[in-house]
Amino acid sequence: MSPRIIDGKAFASGLRARVEAETKRLNASHGLVPGLATVLVGNDPASEVYVRNKNKTAEALGFKSVSLHLPENAPEGEVLKIVRQLGDDKSVHGILVQMPMPGQVREAAVLDALDPAKDVDALTPTNAGLLLSGRAHLVSCTPAGVMMLLKEYVGDITGADALVIGRSLLFGKPAAQLLLAANATVTMAHSRTRDLPGLARRADILVAAIGKPNYVKGDWVKPGATVIDVGINRVDAGNGKHKIVGDVDFDEAAKVAGAITPVPGGVGAMTIVCLMRNTLIAAAALAGVPPPAV
Repeated sequence: MSPRIIDGKAFASGLRARVEAETKRLNASHGLVPGLATVLVGNDPASEVYVRNKNKTAEALGFKSVSLHLPENAPEGEVLKIVRQLGDDKSVHGILVQMPMPGQVREAAVLDALDPAKDVDALTPTNAGLLLSGRAHLVSCTPAGVMMLLKEYVGDITGADALVIGRSLLFGKPAAQLLLAANATVTMAHSRTRDLPGLARRADILVAAIGKPNYVKGDWVKPGATVIDVGINRVDAGNGKHKIVGDVDFDEAAKVAGAITPVPGGVGAMTIVCLMRNTLIAAAALAGVPPPAV
């Protein structure tokens, strides 16, 4: 029996339409134009593509889009100054500093300089703490997208055993908190976990975000489990070409899983749209108007 394919691309398209409609409504009723600023330091090709796509999406939705690109050798002080200036700019409601930073810039210092009310990837200590205490206003984009897909395709996950493989600040830690808030029983694992395959075989919801291509094998998956693949890995496809694969061996896992996200077309499709959603939520909050229905 084939698994149910969790179509992140289709869901993201619907969410994008709702964000666009609410953007137009808030502009018409309150004159509000959400502003998203991106800060990129250096010339990492993947980061450049991500930032370009974010700016294009923001403009297409009717947002104000600001893109600041600093050289690879930009000193930390210059980066922090720009982040603080954007925090003071009333036309900017969301700030996204593209990670990773070059070695001379401490990511912790950047996050400490970022206004939590404009932290649309929810990485600051303030927003991480609000999530932990169940009072989050802004939630990290990819974990938020995963929870939307689970709600749409799986439904109530109360009591389900969930395993999150990966402990990053960007995904693993907030994802575990969101799953816990949805009443799942959550285990966090990582590359140094003992008997990771054994842990995985007990999971009703298996979330892979470890950054290693095809790392999770089919015999790790509990029959009927929901598999959420957060990985985006570029691998050699032969003949000088490359392809994008996830952290899960899709062909193997699909033989066992009850539902599974493809790569591409799964979780990754949600991330940029959820960033726009967060920017719209932040804009409404900063303007003191009722939150958008997104």
